[in-house]
Amino acid sequence: MWPYFYPFRADFRCNHFIRIFDIRSRMSKKVLSIGFTFFFSASVFSQKIDSISFHLYTDSLKKGQHNYINIDGKLSSGQWQPLTSREIQFSSSSCEFQGNDLVIPPDFKEEKIKIKAQLKTDPSIWKEVTIWIKKIPDPETLPGVDQVLKNPPPKKRKKN
Repeated sequence: MWPYFYPFRADFRCNHFIRIFDIRSRMSKKVLSIGFTFFFSASVFSQKIDSISFHLYTDSLKKGQHNYINIDGKLSSGQWQPLTSREIQFSSSSCEFQGNDLVIPPDFKEEKIKIKAQLKTDPSIWKEVTIWIKKIPDPETLPGVDQVLKNPPPKKRKKN
C-alpha cells in the first residue's frame, strides 16, 4: 500500500519541494518588479497642473456663513480637476479659511475681500481674485407651496 501512495523516492520529494519554493521566489520577484514598474511609471506619466482658476458658485459672499471657494486646476492634458486645500494654499485679505471654506464673521464691515490661491507643489502658479460681500440680507422666510401655486410666473408670449 505504501508504494501506491508514495510512488517516488524520498530524495525526489525533497527536490520537488525545493522546486516549488524556487518557483514561488521567482514569481514574487516578477510581481515585485511589475509593482515597481507600475509605481514609477505612474509618477513619471502623472498629469501636471499648468494653471488654476476660480469657478465660484456665486457673484458675492455672505456674512456669517462658510463660503465655499471652488478652485480647479487645468492639467497638461487639457482636462480640469477640482483642487482642495491639500493642493492649494489659500490666503485672504481679512478673513480666515477652513479648508476650502472662507469664513466671514456676521459683523464684517468691508465691502470686498481679496483671495489668493497658490499651488503648493509649484508656488509660481497662483491666482488672485476680489469678491464683493453681499449687502442685501436674505429674506427671513421663503414663500410656501400655497403662495407659489397661487402666483405662478407669467408665461412669455411668442412674438410673431
